[in-house]
Amino acid sequence: MRDVYRVAIAVLPHGEGLDLPGYGTSASAGCDLRAAIPDTVSLAPGHRCLIPTGIAIGLPLGTEGQVRPRSGLAIRHGVTVLNAPGTIDADYRGEISVPIINLGQEEYVIRRGDRIAQLIVAPVRQLAWQVVTELVEDTERGTRGFGSTGR
Repeated sequence: MRDVYRVAIAVLPHGEGLDLPGYGTSASAGCDLRAAIPDTVSLAPGHRCLIPTGIAIGLPLGTEGQVRPRSGLAIRHGVTVLNAPGTIDADYRGEISVPIINLGQEEYVIRRGDRIAQLIVAPVRQLAWQVVTELVEDTERGTRGFGSTGR
């Protein structure tokens, strides 16, 4: 059985009439965010824009919202989310907006109500730094960096 977080959601005036974020299947990790735009936005190749979703949420402390691309938009049209995954902090109460970029070769039209991204809520922990002179836990990888584990 899945853990369920109760999350308050406010539908803003320009989001009225749109479906709330929903899951495609009972096992989906992310719920779809929709474009709360008056009509359409044409996104030329290489261009980006900020698309409002018409919602604000109240995440529980100890969680974060992650705004991620939709794989179908990415593979079929080259349309994705900038700074993915974008983080929504638990104390943010403003509208969720999604920075979209068209990395494809053709213009892409976003319409009101289109599913533009997905939202995942995940537990997070804040860190308390402990300054040391050296890291004593030896690991198999050690200090080997980018590409060191092979293809």
